[in-house]
Amino acid sequence: MTTEHDIAPPGAAARPTTGRAPRRPRALGGAAARLAFLGPGIGYLIVLLIVPLALIVGYTVFRRGRFGGVVYEATTENFTRLFDPLYFDIVVSSVRTATLTTLIALLIGYPTAYVIAGLPRKWKTIALVAIVLPFWTNFLIRVYAWVILLSGPGLVNETLTGAGLIDEPLQLLYNQGTIVTGLLYSYLPLMVLPLYAAIERLDPQLREASANLGARPVRTFWSVTLPLTLPGVLTGCVFVFVPCLGNFVIPEILGGGRSIMVGNLIRDQFLKARDWPFGSTLALAVIAVLVLLLFVQAWAARINGGAEDRRA
Repeated sequence: MTTEHDIAPPGAAARPTTGRAPRRPRALGGAAARLAFLGPGIGYLIVLLIVPLALIVGYTVFRRGRFGGVVYEATTENFTRLFDPLYFDIVVSSVRTATLTTLIALLIGYPTAYVIAGLPRKWKTIALVAIVLPFWTNFLIRVYAWVILLSGPGLVNETLTGAGLIDEPLQLLYNQGTIVTGLLYSYLPLMVLPLYAAIERLDPQLREASANLGARPVRTFWSVTLPLTLPGVLTGCVFVFVPCLGNFVIPEILGGGRSIMVGNLIRDQFLKARDWPFGSTLALAVIAVLVLLLFVQAWAARINGGAEDRRA
């Protein structure tokens, strides 16, 4: 007995039934095409990331020569010097300053991003342009603008004196508060933008459901909005904390060299003391902090994502 599968259409050649799927043609170019596309990016990472990082790691196990440079003799002295009170206090002070700046940026940036996310589309675009506008100006010009504003004959002191609030100009420059102000001004947009993106992606129906169930706005914020935007909070904190920790221009200009941060210390080891091994060790410590923060951010994002899946 024959079936419809045994009857071929007229004029059609019989097909071999080998049981294997037909072989697909290879992608054009194969490995050569993939290498052509990936080559520039891989070369960039190798030349500007992997090689410098390998040099930094390699220098940490050698010692400084009598007149500078590197003597290729293995030692652990560089890692021991990290815990010397002179250098350890600078690292701790830098972490404290970067943490304080990050917390202030979060307290200012979250409400700002929240308000921007609730604006109409036209005003939302204008607000975002205003946030990123300072990045279109040279970094050094923006830092020196604070020197002009806060100096003795600057705009702030002249305004306060003219209003009769003070009799003599205030010493507003060259202190820790000025450094925090400069860091906050420079990196606040890096906090606002990730927060805005996280709040913008938030489903408004979740907040509406919370309100319909009788929750007040404050309860809705702490129970719905903040937990769901936590990845944006962590991203903004990393984006602000890391450049604050390694910055050396703002402490040098606004701090007058009186407050040394770890970025200044690393620069001085390479350019002034010519102690490349210890400078590399300090730089590696900063990189280790960065990697640790990225792992914490990824872990928190994964936990938050799992919580969202369970709620769904």
